[in-house]
Amino acid sequence: MPRGSTDRDDREVGGAWSNFQRHWFGDPSPGLAPFVTQYWLAAWDLRGQPPFRQLIVPSLNVHLSFVGDAGPVVRGVGRRRVFRTLDGIGRAFGVAFRPGCFRPFLKAPVSTITGRSIPARAVFGSDLPEQAMAGATDEIDMASVIEQFLLTHLPGPDPTATSAAGIVARVSAEPDITRVDALADVSGISVRGLQRLFAEHVGIGPKWVIRHYRLTEVTRRMAAGTEIDWAGLAIELGYADQAHFTSDFAAMVG
Repeated sequence: MPRGSTDRDDREVGGAWSNFQRHWFGDPSPGLAPFVTQYWLAAWDLRGQPPFRQLIVPSLNVHLSFVGDAGPVVRGVGRRRVFRTLDGIGRAFGVAFRPGCFRPFLKAPVSTITGRSIPARAVFGSDLPEQAMAGATDEIDMASVIEQFLLTHLPGPDPTATSAAGIVARVSAEPDITRVDALADVSGISVRGLQRLFAEHVGIGPKWVIRHYRLTEVTRRMAAGTEIDWAGLAIELGYADQAHFTSDFAAMVG
């Protein structure tokens, strides 16, 4: 069974983070729903407390993030968990784009920003409402500001992006899909074609996407106290052995 990493903040593991941090999630309007999964906010007040080492697990979403006084950034898909240090009082607001649907905004392969961040102006231009976002009183105001901006900057229809998003959604919805060749068969695309499509529109390969969703499901089972056959699951997901499976699991969630 994978073991939790010792480098996680004890307050995160024990749930004490809720004493100084709150999270909020909001849905986009119907006009943005084809492109945006959700809005999110994390706000913290650590005055009088030591800095908090926040664990961020990888997701398939590209994020547009506004954090404090720092300039807004676009964060690509990450392959591994990362830690960010929070201190003082602050907030971070983000837009999580639907996997497969950021290519029309970026106008370049999404794989070019995988594992890294770029200034948001490089994607959305100089009229990005940075000051309005900084001056917004709460998450509802922030969501309204950025939504109005995005609605006026929507890209044109992109059937290929829609197809890529649909394939990713299918992986999420059908847990029996555990191998790339099986996904290629049900999608009617060759394995090589699927790999090219994912590099262009998702930012990471179909094998990683499948494993991401299956490993995420493992964390849900663990939280529910479900007994897990780790060796059997490793074989099911196409790992050569349990050691490689454990390594990937630890890289994603610790």
